[in-house]
Amino acid sequence: MPAASIEINDTPLFTTTLRRADDALVLGHRLSEWCGHAPMLEEDMALSNIALDLIGQARELYSYAGQVEGKGRGEDQLAYLREERQYQNLLLVEQPNGDFARTIARQLFYSAFADPYWRAMMQSSDATLAAIAAKSEKESAYHLRHAAEWMIRLGDGTDESHARAQDAVEALWAFTGELFEADNAERRLIETGVAVDPASLRATWQSTIDTVLREATLTAPSNPWMQQGGRSGRHTEHLGRLLAELQHMQRTYPGLTW
Repeated sequence: MPAASIEINDTPLFTTTLRRADDALVLGHRLSEWCGHAPMLEEDMALSNIALDLIGQARELYSYAGQVEGKGRGEDQLAYLREERQYQNLLLVEQPNGDFARTIARQLFYSAFADPYWRAMMQSSDATLAAIAAKSEKESAYHLRHAAEWMIRLGDGTDESHARAQDAVEALWAFTGELFEADNAERRLIETGVAVDPASLRATWQSTIDTVLREATLTAPSNPWMQQGGRSGRHTEHLGRLLAELQHMQRTYPGLTW
């Protein structure tokens, strides 16, 4: 019999931790889809290693979320046994890989936020989150450098690579506004020093993106309209398909371990 979905009871700390875990898991899974398909062997290894970093972050965050929840559930249950609407990841990270330029643009937009976010979270009043942040920041710094170098290489390369990179920036730009949102649950943690206000990182993110795009001879879209919904469980059609693949083994063979 397929495994049944679990029900979760949200609290501010549980919800915020779960969101960051969902971001890392979904983006890590997306990058893992490049394994064996990247443009060159070196990049195949690089994307796979970034995926492993993100899944490692997800594991630590899910484990801590399980402790906070206090129902004896660990990383596997929280990752594999929730319904689509229970995921609260950013819409940005669930977008399909597309071509290589689209993957790099997605990674740049996310990492330009994640790097300063984790650096700031090292000062969290929650010791466990601060420890997770200290490890994650070292990884996100590399992720940002890797994505920025590739974006510059693509944008300032051939006519075709420039066009593809510009298309990628324009296609994903509307998903970047959600990076800086915070609801009431997260604001409670911000007020007590447990979490960082994502809006406070917007200037840093914008400066990083402006610098990279300028060097890449690319242009940021001027349309201010932004997509929303991921943090409240309203996703694009892409997440359901991703979860069907991600959760297949655990749903089909409940409790299966290697």
